[in-house]
Amino acid sequence: MNTITMKFISVATGIFLLFSLAGCASMGSGSNAEKRQVILEMQQDALAKLYARKPAAKAEIAASPGYAVFSNANVNLFLVSAGTGYGVVQNNATGKKTYMNMAEGGVGLGLGAKDYRIVMVFHNAKAMDRFIEQGWTFGGNADAAAKAGEKGKSIEGEAYYGDVSVYTMTESGLALQATVKGTKFWKDKELN
Repeated sequence: MNTITMKFISVATGIFLLFSLAGCASMGSGSNAEKRQVILEMQQDALAKLYARKPAAKAEIAASPGYAVFSNANVNLFLVSAGTGYGVVQNNATGKKTYMNMAEGGVGLGLGAKDYRIVMVFHNAKAMDRFIEQGWTFGGNADAAAKAGEKGKSIEGEAYYGDVSVYTMTESGLALQATVKGTKFWKDKELN
C-alpha cells in the first residue's frame, strides 16, 4: 500500500472511531427531563468513584463554591486527538445546576480510544462563573489506559490549575497518548 492510501485509511478509521465514541458520550434520545436524569446519574456515579479513590476529595468538594462533572469520549490517532461529552456544573451555594456540553481537539503522539470522567473543583465563585460563561481550557494530557469496567488498569492524574482542581478517571478504553489540547465547554441551551 502506498502512503496516500495508508493516510486515507488512518483518517477514515479515526472519523469512524470518533463518531462511534461520540455515541458513547452522548445521552441518546429522550425528553429533556430524561437527559438531565442521565447526566445526574453519571455525576453521582463519578463522584462515588472519586470518593472511593480519593477520600479527601469529598471534603474538598463540600467546602468549595461548586464543582463540575463531565463524561467524555476521546479518540487519538497518531497525531490528532478529538473528543466530545456532556456534564453539569453544581453551584454549592445556590444549588443551581448548569448543564453543559464539551468538545476537545489536540495534537500529539498517541493511539487509542477511551471513555472517561472529569471532576473539576472550583476554589472560588469567580472561577466557576468564568468557566460557565467562557468555558475554554487549554492543557496537556499524557496517559495510559487498558480498562473495561472494573477490569484492567489506567494511569490517571490530578492537576491543580490555580483556582480549579481537576480529577480524571478512565471508565474504559485502550490508549497510550501524550497530547496538547484545547477543550471548549458551553451551556446546553435545551437542558438549562
